Amino acid sequence: MNDKKNNQPQPDNDEKLDIKKSIFQVNKELQKQREAEQEAMQAEIERKHAQREKEKREAYEKKLQDEKIELMRMKQGLIEESETIHEEKEEEIQLTFWKKIGNFFYHNKWWLGLAVFFVALGSYLTYDLLTKPRPDMVILMLCDNATVGNSAYLESYFTDFGEDSNKNGKTEVAVYYIPYSDDEYTNYQNGVTTKLTNYLNSDDAVMVIGNEKTVTDLLIPDDSLVDLSTMFPDNPKVDKYFFYLKDTDFAEKIGVPKNCITDDMFFALRKPQDLRNASAKEIQKTYDKDIATFKRIINDLS
Repeated sequence: MNDKKNNQPQPDNDEKLDIKKSIFQVNKELQKQREAEQEAMQAEIERKHAQREKEKREAYEKKLQDEKIELMRMKQGLIEESETIHEEKEEEIQLTFWKKIGNFFYHNKWWLGLAVFFVALGSYLTYDLLTKPRPDMVILMLCDNATVGNSAYLESYFTDFGEDSNKNGKTEVAVYYIPYSDDEYTNYQNGVTTKLTNYLNSDDAVMVIGNEKTVTDLLIPDDSLVDLSTMFPDNPKVDKYFFYLKDTDFAEKIGVPKNCITDDMFFALRKPQDLRNASAKEIQKTYDKDIATFKRIINDLS
C-alpha cells in the first residue's frame, strides 16, 4: 500500500515555480494595462478641458475685438448705438431726493472733476477752432512722432503745394499734430482724446498723416479712407489706402533725420461721409478743395 503511494507521480518543483511566476506576470500586466487605461482617460479629460478653455478664450477674444471695432465706429460717429455692447442695468435703490443728490456727489466727485475739466478744455478748443483764422488746408497728423510733428519746415513744405482757397491773399497749410500714443496718461495730459473727438468729427481736414496705430485704433480703412490705388495705379509707394513715406525724400524736405520716418508712416485721404459734427456734403467740399494739393504732394514725393 505504501509502495503504491510512493509510486504516484509528484508535481515537479520547477513546474510550481513556473505557475506562480506566470500568475505574477499576468497580474503585473493587468496592472500596467489598468494604469495605461487610466493615463489615457486622464489625458483625454485634460485634452477636452484644454479644448474647452481654448474655445472660451477665443470666444472672449473675438468678443473683445468686436467691441473694440464697435467703439471705433462710435468714436468716428459712424454709428450712434452699438449692437454688441450693452449696458447692464442695476436694480435701483429707492432713496429720498436729497439723499440721491448727496449720494451722487459723494460717489462721483472725481468723475465730476474730470468732466468739468474736459468740458472746459473742449469749450476752449471749440472756441479756438471757431475764432482763429482758418487756413487754406488742414492736415491731421494722428501719430506720436514729435520730431516730425514739431518740425519747423513741416507746414512750409505743404504750403508750397497749396492754393489760396479762402481768398485772403496768402496760402497757408496747417498741420494739426495730435500725438496719439499707447500712454493713456500722456494722451490725457495733451488733451488728445478731446482733440481727436473734435477734429475727426469735423469737416476741417481730409488728408491724414498716420501710422499703424492710427488705423488700428482710430480709423477703419475700409470705412474711413479712400482707395489711393485707383488714383495712383502705377505708384510703387501706394498700397491700397496708404502712400508710405519710408524711402522717400520727405525727411530731407522737412529737415528731420531719415530714421524718424518709420516703416509704417503714411499719407491717407478720408472719405466724405456723415459724421457727428459734419455732413458728407460738407466733407465733400473739403475733399474737392484739397485733392489737387494732395496729388501735387504725392507726385513730389514719388
